[in-house]
Amino acid sequence: MVHCVETSTALREQTAQWRRQGESIALVPTMGNLHAGHLSLVEDARRHCRRVVVSIFVNPTQFGPGEDYAGYPRTPGEDAAALRRAAVDLLFQPAAAEIYPAGSATVVEVPGLSAQLCGQFRPGHFRGVTTVVCKLLNLVQPDLALFGEKDYQQLTLIRRMVEDLDLPVRIAGLPTVREADGLAMSSRNAYLTEAERRQAAGLFRTLQETAAELSSGNREFTSLEQRGAAALRGRGFEPDYLAIRRASDLALPVADTGEVVVLAAARLGRARLIDNLKVRLR
Repeated sequence: MVHCVETSTALREQTAQWRRQGESIALVPTMGNLHAGHLSLVEDARRHCRRVVVSIFVNPTQFGPGEDYAGYPRTPGEDAAALRRAAVDLLFQPAAAEIYPAGSATVVEVPGLSAQLCGQFRPGHFRGVTTVVCKLLNLVQPDLALFGEKDYQQLTLIRRMVEDLDLPVRIAGLPTVREADGLAMSSRNAYLTEAERRQAAGLFRTLQETAAELSSGNREFTSLEQRGAAALRGRGFEPDYLAIRRASDLALPVADTGEVVVLAAARLGRARLIDNLKVRLR
């Protein structure tokens, strides 16, 4: 049975013991409702470190007004069983008051980058992400922390934060795990009706079409973004954006950019889906 702790004190006691024994530690932060994408992170963590910690915490500070915090899928029993099968050493499953005790006021934010793309449509979202990830990294003090590339902007922000704050942890981003039709695995896919689920793969197809244009030499980035957004609307989505950015830092691409990432966020029924695809230009 996977060992589960709910307090920061118990978490620190266990990880401190492992460090005294010279054992390396990996952290996989999640919000639960685990799927194969999460478990691929756990599997990779196991390959690189002696001990694996998984956190499950539905972080209230990254949800805005009217978003799905209360209804976010929570499956604690199934999650614990999956982590036990994956041979996870420790599950950290705190209450909100444990992470944000009364009087807590400090936040961590990466200005600029956190306000664009998804940040433009979800104000304050990334401030909540970077704050909670910074807290988790401080609590666990892992050698390695793993995140999925599906949340590409989030991964870029976390790398920037870790570098700026000189946090002694290596951040690894792993490729997106997809369903057979290309849909990126996500906890929010549970919101899709059967009909919407059949439509949902159109998001990845649109990214592939844009990527193919880029690979063929098309450098009309703005035009490609507009055409991609129109294609999403034609497939029944309500796009927030389809954007082409420099893969290294999400800056606008220029003529000599070597690698870009095509990112999209779009609504389909109750679900807001995000995905991305990297493209090497030369």
